Amino acid sequence: MTELVAVVAGATRGCGRGIAVELGAIGATVYVTGRTTRSSTSPMNRPETIEDTAELVTAAGGNGIPVRCDFTVASDVRELASRLDRLDILVNDVWGGDPFVEHGTPFWESDLDKALSVHRNGIETHLIGLHTLLPLMVRQGSGLVIEVTDGDDETYHGVALPYFLVKSALRRTAQAMSQQLREHGITAVALTPGFIRSEAMLEGFGVTEATWRDAIAEDIHFSMAESPHYIGRAVAALAKDPNVARWSGQSLSSWSLMREYDFTDLDGTQPDWGRWYEDIFGKGLDPNTVDPADYR
Repeated sequence: MTELVAVVAGATRGCGRGIAVELGAIGATVYVTGRTTRSSTSPMNRPETIEDTAELVTAAGGNGIPVRCDFTVASDVRELASRLDRLDILVNDVWGGDPFVEHGTPFWESDLDKALSVHRNGIETHLIGLHTLLPLMVRQGSGLVIEVTDGDDETYHGVALPYFLVKSALRRTAQAMSQQLREHGITAVALTPGFIRSEAMLEGFGVTEATWRDAIAEDIHFSMAESPHYIGRAVAALAKDPNVARWSGQSLSSWSLMREYDFTDLDGTQPDWGRWYEDIFGKGLDPNTVDPADYR
């Protein structure tokens, strides 16, 4: 297989980092993009950096190239595009909305500036990335575009309105782009993780990746938590699939692709958030009476 070239937008931490590293594990050259570097931070005010991620990509067997790129700034993305001769995989994982989301607050009582920031960071960045980077794929007549979202259907679960609109928009973006791109040999999908065990989530529960199971006592649903590598392995499986076009336009999930490609998380288990959610929230099973191991 020809060495794959990927851009992971929003690869500083979380899903983006897990995806970048797992693409590295299949030998890809990964342009690790984000706003936080070892010399400058972002409004997220987190310690993770694009250089850290790039080193992890290289250590996994790929070639990690850190590029500071603010996807709200079109000129930054144009500069990134100018460095690329080809592009096989575009992972649109820019988010940067957590500091501005007001879950639990009625929209009309929320901060409008924060709501608009969620929209700009979560949707406009993806549009800028697509508009600027897709021409590379169109010229070569091939490629895979992945819109990272939250959820695989349009059911509303009571989250903040701007958050729901962003995540829904990304699923619809993949659906629309799949039709526009199909004639150019390009596949576009949306992809969601389950209960993601990001750096911020671990910190919020006061645990580490090594001790994450200690948080189950606080939240039983954490028993289904998956590392960012899980969605990363889903992306790697899609990247290696010669028949990936069969997924075009669909809203996929880490757990549905696990069932298809049979990959595991870092601990060797296969967390199935979809089945857990259906049984606990759909069928009304008491999570304290079931064995989480049966869902991993």
